Amino acid sequence: MSQKIESLEELGTSVVEEATIKPIVYERKVDSKGRAYATGKKKSSIAKVWLKAGSGKITINNQDIEEYLVRPVLRMIVNQPFGIVNAENQYDIIVSVSGGGLSGQADAIKHGVSKALFAFNPEYRTTLKNEGFLTRDSRVVERKKYGKAKARRSYQFSKR
Repeated sequence: MSQKIESLEELGTSVVEEATIKPIVYERKVDSKGRAYATGKKKSSIAKVWLKAGSGKITINNQDIEEYLVRPVLRMIVNQPFGIVNAENQYDIIVSVSGGGLSGQADAIKHGVSKALFAFNPEYRTTLKNEGFLTRDSRVVERKKYGKAKARRSYQFSKR
């Protein structure tokens, strides 16, 4: 492999060993109780998610999902990853979520559930990745600047 190449023609004819590319194999990450753990984030909300095989019961901060997320749209957001991988009512979820409002918390739970599904069954990775559920949305509120009413909004100008 230590042959000296002196021209471009020799470069094209030189024999280069093909690099063996090994595919990445993702392993199942489950604790001794058969649970997969993941952390989901959105804005200032952080959701710690434990997922295990079960009947589809979702508990958020020791409350049922219907009690904690009153709006049906938020419950639909949390259940989106299960619909994508065709696994409705197959997993029990226990969530501890804090920070932000209910909408940000619902998106943080969705992110955590997606990561936990991937940890529990790595075959779900391509489906969840193609839908963008494994990517963290890093957008946060822009800070307020001095001399401004908000981040970019100026105070109203008065001519008189």
